Amino acid sequence: MDLFATPGNPIPPDAIISAVRTEDGLTLRVARWVARRDGRGTVFIAMGRSEFIEEYFEVITDLLDRRFDVVIVDWRGQGQSDREIARRRRGHVRHFDAYKRDLAAIEAQILRPFATKPWFALGHSMGGAILLDQAHDGRSPFARLVLSAPMIDLPLRFRNAIARFMAVAAWLGFDAMLIPGGQEDSIFKRGFDGNPLTSDPQRYSRTSVTIETSPNLAVGAPTIGWLHAAFRLMNRFQNPRFAIETVTPILIMAAGADRIVDTKATERFSARLKAGHCITLAEARHEVIMERDDIRERFWAAFDAFIPGSEGAHVRETGVVDRQRTTTLAPTGTR
Repeated sequence: MDLFATPGNPIPPDAIISAVRTEDGLTLRVARWVARRDGRGTVFIAMGRSEFIEEYFEVITDLLDRRFDVVIVDWRGQGQSDREIARRRRGHVRHFDAYKRDLAAIEAQILRPFATKPWFALGHSMGGAILLDQAHDGRSPFARLVLSAPMIDLPLRFRNAIARFMAVAAWLGFDAMLIPGGQEDSIFKRGFDGNPLTSDPQRYSRTSVTIETSPNLAVGAPTIGWLHAAFRLMNRFQNPRFAIETVTPILIMAAGADRIVDTKATERFSARLKAGHCITLAEARHEVIMERDDIRERFWAAFDAFIPGSEGAHVRETGVVDRQRTTTLAPTGTR
């Protein structure tokens, strides 16, 4: 297993690449980096659906500059990791418990033997939902979570009807088929204009070029089975007890211009967290940490204030923050 660079997206130096075997026999591509100076702990990056390690080279560099070791994985079904079905471009799992097996393998084979403590996690979208599920169940090995646009719910018209349709279709055996209207091509094939991911054309182009040069990294639309599994997890988030019972300190960075996940649902969920806080970045699209510089600067300022050991960190070591308040950060200038 290798990492793939492009002229505008170099691999951070001294990457260590591992093949991790899950309990159910799949092989995952995992990469890690060790900070060159005295480390402040390890940040595990839990990426979103359809993403791959190469998309996060800039984020990894940002974390290394903050003196954190970094661990990142291609979830099953995406990047260079194994698929559960033969059609490689279809994003598919039958149940989100599969990702728990990925997490367990990474903890046992990478974090415990190699990662400097304390351990923190940075989760985006689907990755944020997976980390929340683990934390609620009391199995999280991470001291704190920073979640970027977590997949709490989807902003769909007729949401409940769609969820019921996916459940019936999966039960009838169509779980490995693409969702209606879905394509196996990556969303980055559609061009920058009107995209729901980022307002930064250079960062969008960077990922698009990576997919053009390394097409096996790409995944298209999800399958019926994946979406059915996602609805089952998101339904758990709607129970008010779920947030109340989750005690891991959490910082949620929501995207004010998100069209992929439901920001209002995220804010409502955050208000119920015992040790959580939500900051909404007013102009951000879904890929908050792939956004333009002024938005990313606000993201990293909040990250640094929340994660102990970061430059400028000032959150109390108890990790308890005001759970009743959601903050919206508007830009300080124009771009």
